Amino acid sequence: MTAGMLGDEERLAWLRLIRSENIGPIIFHQLIEAYGSATEALAALPELSRKGGLRRDIKLCSPADAQVEIDAAAAVGARFIASPEPDYPALLRHVDGGPPLICVKGRLDLLKQEAVAIVGSRNASANGKRLARLFAAELAGAGFTIVSGLARGIDTAAHEAALERGTVAVLGNGVDIAYPPENARLQEAIGRDGVLVSENPPGAEPRAESFPRRNRIISGMSRAVIIVEAALRSGSLITARLANEQGREVFAVPGSPLDPRSEGTNRLISEGAHLLARSQDVLDVIAAMRPRLEESAAPKPSAARPMVEEDGKPARAAILALLSPAPTDIDDLIRESGIPAQVVLGVLMELELAGKLVRHGRQLVSSI
Repeated sequence: MTAGMLGDEERLAWLRLIRSENIGPIIFHQLIEAYGSATEALAALPELSRKGGLRRDIKLCSPADAQVEIDAAAAVGARFIASPEPDYPALLRHVDGGPPLICVKGRLDLLKQEAVAIVGSRNASANGKRLARLFAAELAGAGFTIVSGLARGIDTAAHEAALERGTVAVLGNGVDIAYPPENARLQEAIGRDGVLVSENPPGAEPRAESFPRRNRIISGMSRAVIIVEAALRSGSLITARLANEQGREVFAVPGSPLDPRSEGTNRLISEGAHLLARSQDVLDVIAAMRPRLEESAAPKPSAARPMVEEDGKPARAAILALLSPAPTDIDDLIRESGIPAQVVLGVLMELELAGKLVRHGRQLVSSI
């Protein structure tokens, strides 16, 4: 996808497309690749979903509803940035499943700086908060933007320590909704002196399913992720897993085996995360990994355009027979079916738009 600013009409079309039924980030970008613009993709959705087996009209986001979101963002001093645009975080742009648009409020120059994420337990210890503040202040002083999720505990401590130099809060709700409520003043300060980021529209209330999606943005826009404290079922471990999948380096602060808040971080270290003792550890690893990350952030070649022949029923039948409720690798579908890759991708697109397919990342799919 070529980088550049979107015009107002195409930005509206991008927002309509991502808000339409059965459209997630991966299929969004496939549609843009296939049809060249969101406007053309929107025009193609009814026919594509019909071919995939949807027996009613697919629900498209109306121009009026998309404009309401854009106006609501402007009313609170925010705006939507699309992934090809220069203000969009460079590393996040090349993450599989990254949001096509983000709603942002604050100092957009901070989104162009290298970033390190610091996350951890909501029920943090005094020592955990002290370490989060120390690492955030020192890494911010070294020129990194500190990214976190504005949750209680470790996230709050990291934001507070980095606020003077600039911090990014990635939200699981709208940029105008204060959550948690006790962080309302901190959120307001970050919206002025840092940056608030959300893929949700203004007015969106926090929902449980939004926070794992938020976590992929936290890790995706960062060079490295630091976990200060985390229980075994902590959401911070989801961020660590996503960071590993995205090729980021994960650092964990060791703790007492008697403290449940250290069980997750100790396990991360045993599984290969960097043991973090001082901020210089992060700086040294980032310096060594920078060439690899620059390569991973380089634009990837465009995939073959998904396409299905006029009478695609035999291909659809063959692929449906190979699918199951268990996730299946798309390469296996191509190999086992003997059908050209671009045709398989086209059929999967149709099935997903019809709500008959679940995507587990870019390469795994399952039937519903």
